[in-house]
Amino acid sequence: MRRETAARLVTGDWESIKEGAQAVRYDVFVVEQHVPLEMEWDEMDALSLHVVAYDDAGKAIGTGRLLPDGHIGRMAVRPEARNSGLGGRMLQALMDKARERGDQTVVLHAQTQAERFYQRHGFAREGEEFMEAGIAHVTMRRELC
Repeated sequence: MRRETAARLVTGDWESIKEGAQAVRYDVFVVEQHVPLEMEWDEMDALSLHVVAYDDAGKAIGTGRLLPDGHIGRMAVRPEARNSGLGGRMLQALMDKARERGDQTVVLHAQTQAERFYQRHGFAREGEEFMEAGIAHVTMRRELC
């Protein structure tokens, strides 16, 4: 059964949103999925627009980023907030920001276990499965017009 979450979404640059985004990404990618720490942080964080979701207690429970070239990435939701609609809300917020700045298309590298989630949000798979940080991924694209 799906439960909705009343999380508050905040978008901003890396400096204004870093604390919440790092906390979620560290717990989900580094701890839970064993992504090497040195692969998680990169120079694109400072150039990207980020979204962070906060629960009623002010705890960061989800995050994602939109790169200058229209790639969406680093989408992560803490286990206690999964299957609540939060991932879709964050994804929509990033697509809205991409559309506002004039992007025609957004692209992402989806973990294969999340491919159906992105398909439900209008993304289509392109090409074959590949490995990234030791996790199987596929490239997916969505037109925004």
